Amino acid sequence: MAVHKLILESVFDEVDCTLIAIHSAIEDYRLTYLLNKQLGTNLTRKIPDLDFSAGKSTYSIFEWEDTMNLTTWNLVSNICKTEINKPQIINSLFDTEEKIIKTTYLVPEHKAVNYFLKIDSEFNLTKEKHILNKILQLHQVITAFSIDINQLKSKDNLIFS
Repeated sequence: MAVHKLILESVFDEVDCTLIAIHSAIEDYRLTYLLNKQLGTNLTRKIPDLDFSAGKSTYSIFEWEDTMNLTTWNLVSNICKTEINKPQIINSLFDTEEKIIKTTYLVPEHKAVNYFLKIDSEFNLTKEKHILNKILQLHQVITAFSIDINQLKSKDNLIFS
């Protein structure tokens, strides 16, 4: 009897979603409000935050499930700043602990990006450009651009389910 082996690796390697990188200095809730107003979405804060390394780095995440178009929209922060105590090497007369701000990134390849808008649906190129142009119309957004998610080394960090 012949043994048949199916290799499905190439089927699951390709991710069908749109990823837009957003560089903006405003807070996440303010950006969410502006995107909801500009794009007609209904992104809401997802509780709990996206957690990596057992609470050492958490990223705010907003989600909207568009049941009419069968798409899921996620806005996630790329930057997490945590305050840690610096270990003291020598004992001094005044024992004070120094605190250090440690910055970690959800997608380390794009450290200049503040937020990622991930849309789990296969949009055609014109729809993606339309969304990108609407985001760029916001005065609070410095820049926004599309990223091919299949080219990212840390694309596993963008799986939110």
